[in-house]
Amino acid sequence: MARQDINRSGEMEVFVQVVELGGFSVAARFLRMTPSAVSKLVARLETRLGTRLVNRTTRKLLLTPEGRTFYERSVRILADMEEAERSAANLDDPRGLIRINTSAAYGTHVLAPLLADFLDTYPGISVEVVQTDLVVDLLAERADIAIRAGAMRDSSLVARKLGETPLVIVGSPTYLARHGVPKTASDLERHSRLGFGYVLALREWSAPEGEAIVQVPVIGRVSASDGEALRHFAIGGAGLVQLAQFTVAEDLKVGRLVTVLDDPRTRLSEPFHAVYVGQGGHLPARIRVMLDFLAKHGRVS
Repeated sequence: MARQDINRSGEMEVFVQVVELGGFSVAARFLRMTPSAVSKLVARLETRLGTRLVNRTTRKLLLTPEGRTFYERSVRILADMEEAERSAANLDDPRGLIRINTSAAYGTHVLAPLLADFLDTYPGISVEVVQTDLVVDLLAERADIAIRAGAMRDSSLVARKLGETPLVIVGSPTYLARHGVPKTASDLERHSRLGFGYVLALREWSAPEGEAIVQVPVIGRVSASDGEALRHFAIGGAGLVQLAQFTVAEDLKVGRLVTVLDDPRTRLSEPFHAVYVGQGGHLPARIRVMLDFLAKHGRVS
């Protein structure tokens, strides 16, 4: 009769990682174990099986023929277990509603072109999108996922990075024809600088002034709560605005907007993340597949 305290799948997983990563130390780091714990586990496994699985040298690890057979069968068994768990977790046919909170810019320029493909791939899932540039409480808003720009501040949230995008200062050709093209921080003083109207918004732009880099406050006659509104105001000639490059890429391509003050010393980039509330590592399948989809297709870089 088999002993009930032997974690055979755990032993197999450790052994497979040792083989695939090429050593005890690197496998230990991957598994967040100590090298001695990994070595002892493999030694106990060999004792229980009554055969040597690996030959250890100072430079590398070599599988015995028995070790090769055990490795190959372990890989198949672990794959079967993962498939069984995926089936039980409904990963093969995820269903339900996903509530996504996102900025209007990301929703318009990244999410909207992708959403049809996602819905075709997962016909059992519905999506509700709320667009705002404000940082919201996910629990209070009943949001499953939020797309956020900038550095992560809330340590209670788990994040999947969606890349980084350069920030560019842009204006319309008609606006620049009326007010001139700024070359320095001093030139910005006579320009309308469109800004975001919420607390955590960037309140200064970096601009060259001779050999120095100067921080210029974002002061203008127009502000808005989201980047898409500011983009349209800039296209309409209301002033200059600093936005993520992916939101104005098409405008720059066709000439609706042009970049100004593009100095290598002042170039900034902004990270984007898909964030969600940590739930002890257990996520509903509907949320997990959306996070995977965004990490693969919804990057901003």
